[in-house]
Amino acid sequence: MTLTSKSCPFMKRLGLALLSLSVFFVIIAAQPVVAPAAIRVGIRYQNEILATQVSALTVLPGETVTFEVIEPDPGSNYVAQPKGGKLVPLGTGQWVWTSPCAPGLYPIQVLAPDSGDKATLMAFVLVPFRQLQGECLNGYRIGRYPKKTLPGLPSPAGFIEVTKENEDVLVSPNFRLKQFLCKQPSSSRKYLVLNERLPLALEYVLERVKLAGYRATTFHVMSGYRTPSYNFSLGNVRFSAHQWGAAADIFIDEDGDGVMDDLNRDGLCDIRDAEVLYQLIDDSAAQPEGQKLIGGIGKYPATAAHGPFVHVDVRERQARW
Repeated sequence: MTLTSKSCPFMKRLGLALLSLSVFFVIIAAQPVVAPAAIRVGIRYQNEILATQVSALTVLPGETVTFEVIEPDPGSNYVAQPKGGKLVPLGTGQWVWTSPCAPGLYPIQVLAPDSGDKATLMAFVLVPFRQLQGECLNGYRIGRYPKKTLPGLPSPAGFIEVTKENEDVLVSPNFRLKQFLCKQPSSSRKYLVLNERLPLALEYVLERVKLAGYRATTFHVMSGYRTPSYNFSLGNVRFSAHQWGAAADIFIDEDGDGVMDDLNRDGLCDIRDAEVLYQLIDDSAAQPEGQKLIGGIGKYPATAAHGPFVHVDVRERQARW
């Protein structure tokens, strides 16, 4: 798939809201493994431009990726500095990067020395899916994926290995890798699948929540990625988007008490607060930008195990519950 770029109203607003940065990027990959970012880094993924100062990129070992600065300043001597792999310049603000053979995190920083502008691609080299042995990957239970996926969700090409060293890295301006980890018990080795459109959708919703007057520095992700094994143990639906790293169960928790904030200011924490967040997300999804980002939305009441929350995913077709 070839990924190019064009203007996007949401990303222009997001860029201005987050930081004044003049560097834009396009990622061109052999397959749809491009990730979202934060600020005015513009990456086109299918029909969206991912514009941010920090962006995530997932690639297979030895995969070749082409990226370039959009609307480059002819007077700037752009420099790309990868932490690994092979980088070949194509011209002013254009490079071809071949990822290392070893899985891991290899940030690529692009700088415009003349202006001081910079942006970072957090490039994750995946552990290939084929390395699964039965239902486990290096002792971490994954389970068995359904043969079919939800519309618009690709089968996982591999898994991000999450370690103490990389779990705190940003995958978008306001979300960290560890927020999307599966909640199943594990030893030191953990793996996840992350559809890079998910942080992009969450960033879009977060911006609109703030514009509506609510205080939210991020969302508490109660459930992000779920292995098929963990999803089955919960008794969840077979085709849950969580298994493809494409869904998050979220709530606003600015006071840090572990449950949804009192969004409707009635002194309670209940389904009505989830309904406020649900409506904000649904309104966001009705906008031209949101229609291409948000697929499913669902609201859930509190139980003995958790408080109220809202499910959001990036499936291709609209679903509401």
